[in-house]
Amino acid sequence: MANFSRTWWGKRFIDAIERLTDSGRLQRGRSYASGGKVKSFDIDGGLVTAKVRGSVNPYFGVTKEPLYTTTIDFAPISKAKWAAVIALVASKASLISRLLLNEIPDNIEDSFKTLGLNLLPASGQDFKTKCSCPDYSNPCKHIAGVYYLIAAELDRDPFLLFELRGLSRDALRAELAKSPLGQALSAELSAQQRPPEPVEHYYTQPQTVEPIAPSLKEFWQGEKRLPQTIEVATTSAVPAILVKKQGDFPAFWTRDNSFIAAMEGLYERVRTKNKDRL
Repeated sequence: MANFSRTWWGKRFIDAIERLTDSGRLQRGRSYASGGKVKSFDIDGGLVTAKVRGSVNPYFGVTKEPLYTTTIDFAPISKAKWAAVIALVASKASLISRLLLNEIPDNIEDSFKTLGLNLLPASGQDFKTKCSCPDYSNPCKHIAGVYYLIAAELDRDPFLLFELRGLSRDALRAELAKSPLGQALSAELSAQQRPPEPVEHYYTQPQTVEPIAPSLKEFWQGEKRLPQTIEVATTSAVPAILVKKQGDFPAFWTRDNSFIAAMEGLYERVRTKNKDRL
């Protein structure tokens, strides 16, 4: 069976849907999603639209494979409530730092609950579903199949959670960057980025250097005296920032475990290797 979700936010989305939906229909929908029954799939803001292939059933007079239109419309959170959420999130360094690094904190839902809101679906009022198939039950297997495709999309773009509820990624980052903590972290992120410098040649060109014979004193002791103290380089406020800025689960990473967690473990082993021999 295909694994439609590898990240915690994708799995929590499925968990939230499973609490609201019959498990039997979800299993049939899962087989639809993994069997290539969904012919097209599109997300526009909070509206998800899909074309799903139906089943041929001569008993009911269906002799040609039908194509059903399925829609899932998520209820947006109002601008006033989003402003309250952003103000609360922007006041917590652990939350705003990870959001600006394209990560979704695993406790982000706590901030929503503090304000009496929820980011993940908590009831049938958070989304409306519709399918053109003749199945009177809602959700039908076609809608259930689209649920799993949404979870797969969340793996690739966790900020889709916010867009489904009415707030785009760019709008979220812009509002977070206006806060004092956001300004400090944005300055740190900008400092890590160096614009590319143009060069005349792809390869280093040979240069003629006139040799200068140093004195014996300079040869053995050097031209300048070595510093008596060594300044310890200041560590970055955000460790492994270049890796984290790219987000978790890049396109080349096919494993189920977190790419960022794997890189953090690798860096730690390199940093501590032969430390006792120094």
